[in-house]
Amino acid sequence: MTSAERPERCGQPWLVSVNLAVPHVVDYTDAAFTGIDKRPVDGPVAVAAPSERGADPVGRSGLAGDGIGDGRFHGGDDQAVYAYGREDLDDWEKELGRTLANGTFGENLTTEGLDVSGALIGERWRVGRDVVLEVTSARIPCRTFAAWLGEKGWVRRFTQAAVPGAYLRVIEPGEVRAGDAIEVVRRPGHGVSVAMQFRAMTTEAGLLPRVLEAGDALNARHAQVIRQRLAMA
Repeated sequence: MTSAERPERCGQPWLVSVNLAVPHVVDYTDAAFTGIDKRPVDGPVAVAAPSERGADPVGRSGLAGDGIGDGRFHGGDDQAVYAYGREDLDDWEKELGRTLANGTFGENLTTEGLDVSGALIGERWRVGRDVVLEVTSARIPCRTFAAWLGEKGWVRRFTQAAVPGAYLRVIEPGEVRAGDAIEVVRRPGHGVSVAMQFRAMTTEAGLLPRVLEAGDALNARHAQVIRQRLAMA
């Protein structure tokens, strides 16, 4: 869907598409497959915390029918859903000179009207009627992402832009579908944004202590990495 084809929502943030993985076996990851190739689907998609599905939540997606290849770094309750802004994809289209379909960055939710990377850790979004998600952390680029995009120096370019998109945990399960409204229903006062956390973990280590002010809302995996880095400093 091009910008010209997308309907006007009068400033109301909304869900442009829900994207699920088409698993691929590739030679640029040592996992059995990669689920980074996510494509829009029609109709409702069930969303729930992976741990509520009755199995080991590690490496599992919060969206029914979605696949994750490398559970060491992806999936689980704190990374159940990945969101990226359509406006940010549009900016990358201009930068790269190519079309980027919804889901190209491996995001489950392509949004519009929402500053995803400016969201605060612990911020909560109601998506559609029932689902409530909580922002936990930034997406840190990996070699699979770089190989998938096929752009020279991609990890460096993505890092310099510092528009990483957000991982979210599921607070209230339900169903989502393209066209759902998104409402920010809680915004904490600590001021630690997804973009700040990303910069702290990539280019501005001096921000690491500040990021811990987000408390328990911060992705536990990322919080552990930050504490380890601070202990070694």
